[in-house]
Amino acid sequence: MKTILAGLAFVFMIAASTAGAQPVSFPANDMGVTMGHWHLNSRDAEVNKKFFVTLGGRVVKRGENEVVLFPGVVIFLTRGQGNVPTGGTVGTVVNHVGFTVRNVQESLAKWKAAGIQIEPSATGRLDQAYIDTPDGLRIEILEDKNQPWPIRNEHIHFAATAAEIPKMQAWYAKEFGGHAWTRNNAPVVELPGVQLRFAKVDKAQVPTSGHVLDHIGFDVKNLDAFMKKLQADGVKIERPINRNAQTGAALAFISDPWGTMIELNDRPEPIQ
Repeated sequence: MKTILAGLAFVFMIAASTAGAQPVSFPANDMGVTMGHWHLNSRDAEVNKKFFVTLGGRVVKRGENEVVLFPGVVIFLTRGQGNVPTGGTVGTVVNHVGFTVRNVQESLAKWKAAGIQIEPSATGRLDQAYIDTPDGLRIEILEDKNQPWPIRNEHIHFAATAAEIPKMQAWYAKEFGGHAWTRNNAPVVELPGVQLRFAKVDKAQVPTSGHVLDHIGFDVKNLDAFMKKLQADGVKIERPINRNAQTGAALAFISDPWGTMIELNDRPEPIQ
């Protein structure tokens, strides 16, 4: 936990001292892991790009495609040309993702004026709301008045049965070196750039693959050694390491035991 807090403090210091700075990658933890990306299946990448830019994202060119950057996460707008999602995130093992802003009500007013539909907090909280992308990626909006950025990636919220939640928390803490603790009487796992949260549902949810949030991604250092550890732990390998001979970048796919597809990237040059 000290490593995570020290890394976050370092990033906050840099962001506060550099006008307009929006670091994408947070310092990695002791296992070399940091939050990486979301990979979407999009009906229309341009529509989704406009949506995320309205929220405050920054667009950059990545190969032949464009991606949207937020502090803490890179959003790939489409997994393949014309890939139509089979459904939204609700009902999948990743129920929703979360951003924090400095002032929820000010942000909501701006987004509403731009045509984004707002779902107020069911409990009447003014510092919480929900929005959905055109393809059904559910996003929780929360408030952090002290953060140095107008908006940043904050959490991924998994959905599992009560019996599975402790297993899920333990799995992510072990395999990714996360710090497991309890927040507001609910289990979480802290990783650089993201907090993993777990909500109770009555039945097992469907896998993420093919839905709007096809998979989540973590950046790791020394992917070869990391994959050997995962294999030794019995983690399901969906695709072995594929290395780019020109750039040295490497990637692989795994899945958690509950159906979350996960991409692992070893990037010589982080996306900025």
